[in-house]
Order: sequence, then structure tokens, then C-alpha cells
Amino acid sequence: MLAAAAALVLFATPAAQAAPSSTGLSYMNVRVCGTPALGNAACDAIRHVVTSPDKGGHKPGGGGTATPVSYDAGQLQNAYGMTSAAANDGSGVTVAVVDAYNDPNAYNDLVTYRTSTQENLGGIAQCKVGTTLSDPSATEPCFAQVNQSGAASPLPQGNTSWGQEISLDLDMVSAICPKCNILLVEANSSNLSDLGTAVNTAASFGPASIGNSYGAGEFSTEASDASLYYNHPGIAVTVAAGDNGYGVEFPAAASSVIAVGGTSLQSSGSGWSQTVWSGTGSGCSAYIPKPAWQSDPGCSNRTVADIAADADPNTGVNVYDSYGTSGWLIFGGTSVAAQIVSAVYGLANTSVINGASALYGNGMIKFGGENTNLTDIISGSNGSCTGHGHNFSQSLAYLCTAQTGYDGPSGMGTPDGSLSVF
Repeated sequence: MLAAAAALVLFATPAAQAAPSSTGLSYMNVRVCGTPALGNAACDAIRHVVTSPDKGGHKPGGGGTATPVSYDAGQLQNAYGMTSAAANDGSGVTVAVVDAYNDPNAYNDLVTYRTSTQENLGGIAQCKVGTTLSDPSATEPCFAQVNQSGAASPLPQGNTSWGQEISLDLDMVSAICPKCNILLVEANSSNLSDLGTAVNTAASFGPASIGNSYGAGEFSTEASDASLYYNHPGIAVTVAAGDNGYGVEFPAAASSVIAVGGTSLQSSGSGWSQTVWSGTGSGCSAYIPKPAWQSDPGCSNRTVADIAADADPNTGVNVYDSYGTSGWLIFGGTSVAAQIVSAVYGLANTSVINGASALYGNGMIKFGGENTNLTDIISGSNGSCTGHGHNFSQSLAYLCTAQTGYDGPSGMGTPDGSLSVF
């Protein structure tokens, strides 16, 4: 509770280090966070540079495969079969978001997003530090903003880049689970130890899920960090898979988290279609052992990702941010996907015992088999992963190319209306 916090085996690494593919970025799209220093993480948000005055569209960028579009909350709910759940579930449930630095406009921007005519998600109150986030007498959800120690003040120094990431994350949680309470935990910096401490603090409040939209390159001691910061049985810890194409980031590589890849989401007549987004991360971890519930044959270590959702900046999402930016913006990146999936876990409000294991039927769904509660993504690629020279093997193509059943970029698939798998 807030009161408590306030008081406070073919190849081990098959071509995993291959040069990243083109990420599908055009001159219209920019990374919100720059390349991080050693030991730090970058946020996985991508913003369109130019938007139209009505916020609903923008000029097409070069290099894309389709005219760029952007989606509101109702469209996202419909695309992932969550319209009914969003209207009926999530009351009293807390979804946590962990980011670096402070966005002083976070609450006001979230209210603007939720109460806009287009999003129409209803109001959200401010939780008072020292009260529970799950007050059953509340008539609307509430929002709390705390530092990495769990206190309402002092908050970290401001950062406009991470401020955009914060707005994106909060808006996406609201888009999918408008009735959920939201806890924003702001780490002192983008250092992995600060972010990890913030994750532990978020877990101490007992949320249904914790969304993490950031990543760093893998490192030899990451298994220790995974155990120290990202192992929270009973809580769904979702992590963005990265925006650099084929290749693995940490903490997405941790086997205790749900690694979330990215898709391109297109309206298709009366329905929706998805393909792998070329910028999403995926692959074989260099250091994390393979969990028992994964059975893919081309990676003897942990394989990324587990599940996916919209991340293509050319099929982006509406976000409101006023901290150093111009108001209504359009974002993509696996930041979007990680928070969409985190919010779905908020709707489901179930205890996650072993991270992503339920997505694989707790190991019962073998490689090539489908989880019928998810939409299987069967087309698209994020790079070349078949290796070179003596390591060449077409059997490794699934690490970067969609196929029936499990594949690296989209995992077991995307949400498809059923909450039973979460």
C-alpha cells in the first residue's frame, strides 16, 4: 500500500549479435531516448515528428510500407478484443508503471487524455499518499506518483524525453484498462539499479502488473540483476523487447518477465490484421538460461519475445503530453506494446506464478503449436537471423521471422479477447 511505501540446445547464442535490421523508421519518426551510457537503459518510445492539427493523422514518412495511421483507445480495445473487458473489469485493480526521472505534468496530461472527446475514458482522481490504491468506495480510478522509495516527495529531477515515455505509458494503461488505478514509480535515473529498485518498490504495493518500457544491451551479470529486481511471483512484469530490430535487450531477457514484441496493426475491413513490426527486438539471450516452459529448438538460452502488440510508429497511438512538447502526439515503439499487455493483465487480475509460462500453456504447448486464446502472427520479419558460415541454419529463421506457432518477434501471438491465458 502507499502508506507502507511512504513510510519507508543447438547454439547458445545463434547469431544473436547480428547487425540489427532497419527498424522501419522514416524521417518522420524519432527515438525519444538517445543511446544510453553503460549501465543505463533507454526508453523504447518512438515519436512522429509531424502531426496534423486535429491530432488524428500526420504526413506519411518515407520508407514506410503504408500510409501512417494512429489509433485511439476504443480502436485499441476493439483490435485486441478487450472492449467488453475494458467496460466491465479492472475496478480496484492497480497497474504500476516504472520509468526514469520525473514528469511534473503526468497527472494533468493523463486527465486531458482520458477526458478528451476522442478517448472518452472518464476521469481519474489523485490518490493521496497514505491511502490504499484499491478503495472499494471510490467512484473512479485514481493515480499516484511516487519516487523509487515509494514516497510522494521528493520526486526525481525532470526529464522531457522520459516525460514523453511516461505520458505514453500512462495513456496506454488507461486505453486498455480505464477502470484500473495507476501507480507511477519514478526512478532517480535511467541507471539499471535505480530502475530495478523502482520495480521492487512498485511490487511492494501489490499491483496486478508492472509495465517497463525500457531496455539496455545484455551484459554478463544480468542474471543476477534479473533475480534481484525482476522476480515477483504473482505479479505480471511486462518489458519492452526493444526497437532496434533483431537482437536482445535486458530486462526483456529475464525469464521471470513477460517480454513484449511489436506488431504493425492495420484495420482490415470490419476487422484487424497484424504483421511483425520490422523494428521489434527478438532473439536468443546470451546469458539467461532457458526456462522450462520454452521448447524452441534453435536457442539453448532464453528466447525473446513471449507475446506482442502494436508497436509500429506508422500504426501508432494517440498520446497527450505537455512537458516540453506540443500536446497531442503519435507514438510507436515496443513501449506501446509493453503497456498494452500490462493493462490486459490488469483486466485479468490473476496471479502470475512463473512470468510468461501461462502463455506457453505452462510448457504444454510445444514448438510449432498455437495458443488458441491468442492471435498467431504468421508474417513479417525484423532482420536476418539465419547465421553465417558454419552457423548458417534455416532452422533459426523463426528467431526473427513470423511463423505458425511460436516465433521470436511476436512470441505466442497477441491478445485476442480471452483473459483466461493471462
